[in-house]
Amino acid sequence: MSRKSHAHDRPSVHRARSGRVPKRKWRTAAGSDRHELYELSVQEPEAECDLVDQAWKERRGRKCRSIREDFCGTAAVCREWVKRSPKHTAIGVDLDQSVMDWGMVRGRKHLSPKQLARIQLFKTDVRSTRTKPVDSVLAMNFSYFIFKTRDELRKYFKAARQNLVKDGLFLLDAYGGSDSYLEIEEDRNLSGFTYIWDQSQYNPISNHVVNHIHFEFPDGTKMKKAFTYEWRLWSLPEIREVLLEAGFKRVTVYWEGTDKKTGDGNGVWKADERGEACQGWVAYLVAEK
Repeated sequence: MSRKSHAHDRPSVHRARSGRVPKRKWRTAAGSDRHELYELSVQEPEAECDLVDQAWKERRGRKCRSIREDFCGTAAVCREWVKRSPKHTAIGVDLDQSVMDWGMVRGRKHLSPKQLARIQLFKTDVRSTRTKPVDSVLAMNFSYFIFKTRDELRKYFKAARQNLVKDGLFLLDAYGGSDSYLEIEEDRNLSGFTYIWDQSQYNPISNHVVNHIHFEFPDGTKMKKAFTYEWRLWSLPEIREVLLEAGFKRVTVYWEGTDKKTGDGNGVWKADERGEACQGWVAYLVAEK
């Protein structure tokens, strides 16, 4: 099946290499942590932080210093952000304290006390939480798809705007393509496990979807429905319109270039008004306050 995006795979990230894995690296369902598997298969905080830097250079001509990661989960992007500069600060907002705690335990293994001190986490609703204004608010991995009406989505976008500095940027991602409307499963072999993206249900009348992430292991064990998402599949025109309704001045779509040899994405993101009619794509949006 053809794939446009190199950086995501609805919503996994092409960051681990497929192929045979030495037995000593094999994982099992009983011995694996679903949050670690999620970070390995879905997230790529380095690329997202790179995009923040790129957007600020192109849209504002200055550097971003502070971010707020909404729906932060394990706060992987917050952790990556504070590693990059002693001037960087990060705020994470999520409803699940246990997942944020997991991320901070992981952070203590890889971050210095000074770096950890520049991360603040809040267990609360992203729509109602006012924090210190930041340069950028991030809503990645399509988490805002949880809002299924325009009114709900607009309320969240307004909240994100309120938490930005005067010239702040709101960055979010979206996915689509013809395959997105199918009830299918896709799998990829990663380092010691197999990631399965299961588009379990799609309602063409409401555009509501139910997606699952499963993990399978070389010994035959499985972690079924490790994560489940009940979303509305929002289109790029809808997202842009609601962002403008929420008060943002300008919304730019960043589309990924294509590797001429493979036909896959090349990891280079550029502002675009055309895109491509791919079976599966991921795009970023940058909304300017």
